[in-house]
Amino acid sequence: MSTARDTTSSRAEQAAERLAALAADAEPGSRLGTKEELRALCAVSVGTFNESLRLLQSRGQVTVRPGPGGGIFSAVPSPMVRLGNSVLALDAQETDVADAVRIRDALDPLLIEDALWHASPADIADLRTHIDVMEAAVASADPVAFVHANWKLHARIAAISPNALLRSLYCNLLDLIESHTLAVLPGEQPLGEYIVLRHVLHRDLVDALDRRDREAALRLVHEHNTTAVAEPK
Repeated sequence: MSTARDTTSSRAEQAAERLAALAADAEPGSRLGTKEELRALCAVSVGTFNESLRLLQSRGQVTVRPGPGGGIFSAVPSPMVRLGNSVLALDAQETDVADAVRIRDALDPLLIEDALWHASPADIADLRTHIDVMEAAVASADPVAFVHANWKLHARIAAISPNALLRSLYCNLLDLIESHTLAVLPGEQPLGEYIVLRHVLHRDLVDALDRRDREAALRLVHEHNTTAVAEPK
């Protein structure tokens, strides 16, 4: 026998699915409507609609902006999700992949802090080997190889951390992202300029770890996770 809470959750999920479909059909960053307009469209109560919004925001599918001209907007995907979606075909779990990237990004600063304290000369040398692989992918204009090399670099940085729980969580997220990658999309143009910039950013990050330059390393990882694709990272 279903409870009132179960019914509300079901309605919230249904409203979230409807809004997610609107967001998917819209250009990233475009306005979908006001809260009241979209609540009326979904025909749910204010409480149920707010629960739907929380679900969509946690999944990175919409953003809410207050004030004049505000409302609900389709979300702009994170840079790595954009790059992945531009050159890779993902399976039906694409939303899970986006969530995994968002959580992985949130854990990056913790791993960088650990690497600043614990990276040995051998660790740094190994990181530079991964940077070389990324550089080779840039030289051959192969964004798919670049994406995979990038993941391997992040996994190697994670391996430096003495925190077993953090390492495990982070690497499981990377495995989830990679496991749902199917193939290269036919006819897609590589994001050549973007992967050049990303290579430089990661090279500079390894240099900062080598110097034990905490300020530079944390600034670079912040750039890594917040700058849009069209802008240098």
